[in-house]
Amino acid sequence: MKAIIQHTVGGPEVLELAEVERPTPIPTEVLVRVHAAGVNPIDVGVRSGQARFLGEPPFTVGWDLSGVVEELVPGVTRFEIGDEVYGMPAFPHAASAYAEYVTAPSRQLARKPRNLSHIQSAALPLAGLTAWQGLADTARLEPGQRVLIHGGGGGVGHLAVQIAKALGAQVITTASAGKREFVAGLGADEIIDYHATDFTEVLHDLDVVFDTVGGDNGPRSIEVLRPGGMLVSTVGRNDFALRDRTVAAGRRFAGLTVEPDRVGLEAMTELAEAGKLVPHVEQVLPLAEAAKAHELLESRSGRGKIVLTL
Repeated sequence: MKAIIQHTVGGPEVLELAEVERPTPIPTEVLVRVHAAGVNPIDVGVRSGQARFLGEPPFTVGWDLSGVVEELVPGVTRFEIGDEVYGMPAFPHAASAYAEYVTAPSRQLARKPRNLSHIQSAALPLAGLTAWQGLADTARLEPGQRVLIHGGGGGVGHLAVQIAKALGAQVITTASAGKREFVAGLGADEIIDYHATDFTEVLHDLDVVFDTVGGDNGPRSIEVLRPGGMLVSTVGRNDFALRDRTVAAGRRFAGLTVEPDRVGLEAMTELAEAGKLVPHVEQVLPLAEAAKAHELLESRSGRGKIVLTL
């Protein structure tokens, strides 16, 4: 089968298209014929060597996938051959999603939304589960609560805006002026251009802040939370000083690392099929152009997601 493989860490140019042996599912697993694979910042981190949890190359990066079950091991009862599925299996272990075939534990996948294409579905798992686990599971966002989402035009952020809105919250987000129309179309109630306005001067008594950007957004967000409010950070998960500062101010803090989550996937499928969650795919490229996909992602100029097709 064809797969993207790298023999060393480095820039996008280390990603090479190669012929490799097709994987064989073991007990509890299915073999998925991949139709599309999502591209995420963690893929870039692993490729470049900034994130080392896959060990030393050679390896194949990628977690987000959408495809069709082609083979399953006796004993797997969740799916049948031919079922369309999606997910982000194995994370943070290797899923090797930049490939024509992937093996995955059946209970880390879900049936893909019927109204979304494979390309759209491949854009959803990792970023969507990050938003779902941060807002629904961790912050336990409730109808009527006020939430600030930093980076509402990004891969995680644009899904977080829609999920928060679907949960009944009043949604405020920061975004550049160029993304204002895009973010407004997602359902945000208030949009703050972070180049023109200091959010700390116009916001107060928020129930939740969901930070997907980092930098000084985390520390500055403490003051806009109500007493007992929660700061959830996808980028400051190991920032213990930020945690301590948040707690000392009488607020709560959670650093989030996304996990494979069948229940979360199924919840997002329900939202997608109800028309409440639509991933925005900014760019679609063939698998052979994985290096270009990484270059585009590193430029940080786009909105939504980048997806590879097979």
